[in-house]
Amino acid sequence: MILPLLLQAADPVGAAIATMTLEQKAAQLQSSAPADPAAGLPAYDWWNEGLHGLARSGPSTVFPQAIGMAATWDAALVARVGDVVATEARAKFNRKPVGADRRIYEGLTIWSPNINIFRDPRWGRGQETYGEDPYLTGRIGTAFVRGLQGPDAAHPKVIATPKHFAVHSGPEAGRDGFGVMPSPRDMEATYLPAFRMAVTEGGARSLMCAYNSIHGVPACAASGLLVDRLRKDWGFRGFTVSDCDAVSNIHLFQHYRLDAASAAAAAVRGGNDLNCGTAYGALPAGVKRGLITEAEIDTALRRALTARLDLGTVFGATSPWSRIRGDQVATPAHAALALEAARKSIVLLKNDVERLPLKPGAQIAVIGANADDLGVLQGNYHGTAIAPVTPLEGLRKRFAVTFAQGSVLADGAPVVVPETAFRDLTAQYSTDGKTIATRAERRIDHDFNRAAPLPGLPAEGPFGVRWTGQFVPPAAGTYALAIDVPACWKYCKAHDVVRLWIDGKPLADGEVKKGRVEVTVRSDGRPVPFRLELDHTSEDEGIRLLWTPPAEPLIEEAVAAAQAADVAVVFAGLSPDLEGEALQVQVPGFVGGDRTDIGLPEAQVRLLKAVRATGKPVVLVLASGSAVSVDPTLADAILTMWYPGEAGGTALAETLAGLSNPSGRLPVTFYKATTDLPAFVDYGMKERTYRYFSGEPLWGFGHGLSYTRFVYQNVRASGDLAKGVNVTARLANTGARAGDEVVQAYVVPPDSGERPNFTDPVLRHQLAGFTRTTLAPGKAGDVSLTLDLRSLSVVLRDGTRRVLPGAYRIWIGGGQPGRSAGAWTEINLAGEARDLPK
Repeated sequence: MILPLLLQAADPVGAAIATMTLEQKAAQLQSSAPADPAAGLPAYDWWNEGLHGLARSGPSTVFPQAIGMAATWDAALVARVGDVVATEARAKFNRKPVGADRRIYEGLTIWSPNINIFRDPRWGRGQETYGEDPYLTGRIGTAFVRGLQGPDAAHPKVIATPKHFAVHSGPEAGRDGFGVMPSPRDMEATYLPAFRMAVTEGGARSLMCAYNSIHGVPACAASGLLVDRLRKDWGFRGFTVSDCDAVSNIHLFQHYRLDAASAAAAAVRGGNDLNCGTAYGALPAGVKRGLITEAEIDTALRRALTARLDLGTVFGATSPWSRIRGDQVATPAHAALALEAARKSIVLLKNDVERLPLKPGAQIAVIGANADDLGVLQGNYHGTAIAPVTPLEGLRKRFAVTFAQGSVLADGAPVVVPETAFRDLTAQYSTDGKTIATRAERRIDHDFNRAAPLPGLPAEGPFGVRWTGQFVPPAAGTYALAIDVPACWKYCKAHDVVRLWIDGKPLADGEVKKGRVEVTVRSDGRPVPFRLELDHTSEDEGIRLLWTPPAEPLIEEAVAAAQAADVAVVFAGLSPDLEGEALQVQVPGFVGGDRTDIGLPEAQVRLLKAVRATGKPVVLVLASGSAVSVDPTLADAILTMWYPGEAGGTALAETLAGLSNPSGRLPVTFYKATTDLPAFVDYGMKERTYRYFSGEPLWGFGHGLSYTRFVYQNVRASGDLAKGVNVTARLANTGARAGDEVVQAYVVPPDSGERPNFTDPVLRHQLAGFTRTTLAPGKAGDVSLTLDLRSLSVVLRDGTRRVLPGAYRIWIGGGQPGRSAGAWTEINLAGEARDLPK
């Protein structure tokens, strides 16, 4: 009788809370909330991911990694991406009855976007962000939040969770216990603006607090942030959630409290509602000890359950989004949007003698491990792409291609064994003792995360795969092979089994318990029989065959391919195996997912120099989630494609062929060397990002070339200190191709009168507006940007944000002042200086 009464209650959330014991309340405030039939609650795991496509829950549309979406400088596009992510989340949710239990990655609370400032290119998780600028990050992040949640605030499509609040941007090693000491100016000018926009303009319904402490207080227990700033100053009415295990870190690593009960109490009292992890299991003990009241726990629980109610998933509530069909996942329209995003994310950094686009009919040598690696397409926090296209596959559709892997990405770091090391590789797929299909494959590089590789196979197993053929090493030598099986870690009772034979010798047989089985093969250079078997019986997420081969034979193959071609297209950079969240990587230039050196790793430098020495034209394509320093003289043309998503190969091939005109712009500074950077652990903004860096970058924030040319004329500004400034210009396409220009406005505010001390960052100029516009060749049009008061303001040393009277210099152009086509204008704003709200 309890449930019908709940459904009839005027306050179903309050009625449900009234049925619960203290222990049941604590359980509902943990990320894996159990079913509570008496309260009308099915089991619900709050954790779902949608950073650049619905993640970790089977087939979905995979868009460019977040840093690539930022490189589009297209907020409207990013909003459409967010809408697709939400549609696919609802489609999968709607495949089950609304009252069904939901495990991890099946819910409607999406823990994205990551809007931390990418303050240092060494941070491995910078790929998840929208770059180094608070204004660009805020605009792109707000668009994504709106796209996720939809137009109806009362009935969100899904709930977005901007993260990690606040001042979180590495290092990954020691992240559970590190503390930061930002100045009031850096806090207000750099670390908080994007979160403010996401809440006050985007209407985010959830927010995730960070691992780190700030001035000695853990972010997930910092009432100054989570209560005073977030709720009181910004008017936030949603719920907050901790980063995973961050509440436990309060006592285990940060030593802010002595045990789990006091840490959990500190988090709830500090403003954190929901706990990713199990630390809130100690809340009942905290109540008994007088550390927290049950009423305070009820407040947090009400916020969380209100979210489930508004999503239309509990207490008999309904949602207009329940009409989305279960087949609205990875549709042709969604794939088209992924291709559009990939095209717009590509940044042309250099194009000497107009080497690009390539001439029709050119013979291409495609070189580099990143040319044919599924992981490089998908980045991290990704879904399973249905029809991914690598750059090698995309270029083969446009040009005559020869391929050579050339090198590993970094000395000691294995890469996917390339197609050139196999002959007649065949895969046989079976389930229940029956062969479902046999097909030729080029390499062993598969993502099986809740996804079947072929129709007729169960999405989550069990099924088996047997690969047979010949292993064809490029030369005699010792080859280190690794069978890599990304391991499941939650709800996982066992792991997949693999068996490997090379030249008839058994080299591996058993469960892959730690995600990787490593073997050594000593070859005399002749082809030998190869067989690899996989029993996919667990929730392990796929399989790759990796290798670390001798260096010289691979370089020799690359040089021979370049010599026989008209042009060499070298794919270099990084990969999600080298940069990412808390990785176990210890090779030169990398540690724990972060980098110690921002330069292109030496293994690739050696390859690039060898290819350059052939005298053939070289086009360098960088794949990475962050800035990579390269010697620009080693290539005639350089592009960056980031981690471009499922359509990355198609977009890249279209760009090289001239079918797509590159229009991306850098969301980060490409520095020349690691020595240009302050210490990684220093969170002060002095000499960081384009706003405060006084040196000469390799390529600056906002930089990006086109196959056409744009000219700015008649730049003018109008406005006042009450409403802001409007800037207009006449923009002309004087080239021979249609193209998109990203029009950027930078402001140099009046002098605040404060004299900087030795720790203060000195502002050069700041982004205050941007827009995209498309022009046909020979055409011109007017562009207009509105610069609001916050983008015109300065931040004083005490953290006060102030709009000053006086002369404002404003640059409008295709990049930063003096580094692109554009022009200055100036406007004098009269009146009284005034402080803006926090």
